[in-house]
Amino acid sequence: MGSSEQTVLQFVPSPTSVSARVHPLVIYNICDCYVRRPDQAERVIGTLLGSVLPDGTIDIRNSYAVPHNESSDQVALDIDYHHNMLSSHQKVNPKEVIVGWFSTGGVTGGSALIHEFYSREVTNPVHLTVDTEFRTGNAAIKAFVSISLSLGEQQLAAQFQEIPLDLRMVEAEQIGFDVLKPTNVDKLPNDLEGMEASMERLLALIDDVYKYADDVVEGRIAADSKIGRFISDAIASLPKLSPHAFDKLVNDSLQV
Repeated sequence: MGSSEQTVLQFVPSPTSVSARVHPLVIYNICDCYVRRPDQAERVIGTLLGSVLPDGTIDIRNSYAVPHNESSDQVALDIDYHHNMLSSHQKVNPKEVIVGWFSTGGVTGGSALIHEFYSREVTNPVHLTVDTEFRTGNAAIKAFVSISLSLGEQQLAAQFQEIPLDLRMVEAEQIGFDVLKPTNVDKLPNDLEGMEASMERLLALIDDVYKYADDVVEGRIAADSKIGRFISDAIASLPKLSPHAFDKLVNDSLQV
């Protein structure tokens, strides 16, 4: 029997050392874009900006949303808007370049088409997905790169492979991020709603302090000098305002 020529299907992997690091500002910006999205839009996509560190880590420091229309078989991006936004960002931060793109939700059928566009903008772009609805109660934030499936020299398809993602936050950023996780935001609160929520939290804290002080006075719990000094400093820091001046200050702030 004569020998027959065989064609081998193979994956062309991305560099194994690829990893990404995302700054909290990027996540906050993506969540804000999702809340402000058009009513008919199911998800938000946009461009990721940053740089590649000497160790190969992709440092994602900024982002902006890109208007798009998406159907089951095609995706239309506003490329002019994308390039104008990129030009504006680089006037302020010329060292920030395109490192990939983001989407809310997960990987969908249209993701491959969008990734193909960004592959023409930058070599080996990162795809960042953010679960803005926090369905599991946790922040499902993932990063992917594309792996090509080729037949000989012809590329047939692409597959998304997850890569390590580092989300580092200082304490203040972590507190804000934890507040977002259990909250499914349908709309941005207005000034009055925001003040009402703040006042409810403040009253709850005052009740806790009052209960602690009452328990100490009645001898139910032992006094803690550190807590006492903290309460004293907090009370001393309050401005001395008359009820009329306080009402005027609140009303003026709501009218701004």
